[in-house]
Amino acid sequence: MEYVILAIAIVVLAVVAGGFFLVRGRRGAAPPPWAPEAPKTPETPRGGTAVIEEEETVAPPTRAPVPEAPPAPPEIEVPPPSAGRLVRLRARLSRSQNALGKTLLTLLSRDTLDDDAWDEIEDTLVQADVGVTPARQIVEDLRTKVKVYGTRTPDEVRGLLKDELLAQIGKDLDRSLRTEPHGAQPAIILVVGVNGTGKTTTCGKLGRVLVGDGRSVLLGAADTFRAAAADQLQTWGSRVGAEVVRRDEGADPASVAFEAVKKGIEDRVDTVIVDTAGRLHTKTGLMDELGKVKRVVEKQAQVDEVILVLDATTGQNGLRQARVFAEVVDVTGIALTKLDGTAKGGIVIAVQRELGVPVKLVGLGEGPDDLAPFDPEAFVDAILGG
Repeated sequence: MEYVILAIAIVVLAVVAGGFFLVRGRRGAAPPPWAPEAPKTPETPRGGTAVIEEEETVAPPTRAPVPEAPPAPPEIEVPPPSAGRLVRLRARLSRSQNALGKTLLTLLSRDTLDDDAWDEIEDTLVQADVGVTPARQIVEDLRTKVKVYGTRTPDEVRGLLKDELLAQIGKDLDRSLRTEPHGAQPAIILVVGVNGTGKTTTCGKLGRVLVGDGRSVLLGAADTFRAAAADQLQTWGSRVGAEVVRRDEGADPASVAFEAVKKGIEDRVDTVIVDTAGRLHTKTGLMDELGKVKRVVEKQAQVDEVILVLDATTGQNGLRQARVFAEVVDVTGIALTKLDGTAKGGIVIAVQRELGVPVKLVGLGEGPDDLAPFDPEAFVDAILGG
């Protein structure tokens, strides 16, 4: 009996001890005194979940967006007047054309001018794009003068050559541009030519020339086959304060030209310059359209000038283009561009002889003010280096 009571007591003690250690294991052992204090966790209410109080965050104050400043209008430039432009650009012209003058002066200054020497002079003129017929005429005239005057000092030779070149270029031709308004109507200038000759650039530079001379100018972007042409013209106009009439790409060129002239009349500007599409002279339909542009414009005002832009570096090839344009729109003047590069100055003589109309403008570089009224005296002096 005693053994039974003892066994029961041992079992009770074991159960109590196991429960004590089980509870201690669940709660965890007490941390040592040097351990950091554990963060307090929120109490969990009986039968629920812990409620965690979040700190209230304050959003930074928002700033009102600063409106962007409108783009500043382009600064209006004041171009130099046309008077004396070719003289100011003479050094540039001399650098590109002086080889012709030096060669001719050297040949003419020989002690003996036999047939071979005269043939060499003629070849030099032909290579300078003067053309075969004008070159022969110049040689014949020079041979006659040399026989008559006898002696040939350098100054005499230079004087003879200058007189002959001026005679062939046409010193007395009317090279004035009709840019003044007449009555209540502005002067109308159509600018025509093949793509790549610098036609649109010539329109912009001509606008600068006229603004420099005190004219008010309106530009018509009737080259609607190239969006870049209208953009380019817009840039030229904004630089000098000239308004541009333009439409979307593919619009009817004649209608754009008509609107430009109409607005020019309403605004009482002095000159309207209409840039036409760069026609290939072999495209009959496009050439007919160019004629249509001119006819439509003439329903409102007379066309004062039709300027044909030719690339001087194309030489004799440019003459074929010139003939076709002259048949379609009655060209009144020539603008020779790129005369400062590899161009040969004799093209001035050849193109005038071919068309029977004068060179009125020459382009002598890439700068905005490198378009100048053509001055025969300054041109020949630049060729001869005098």
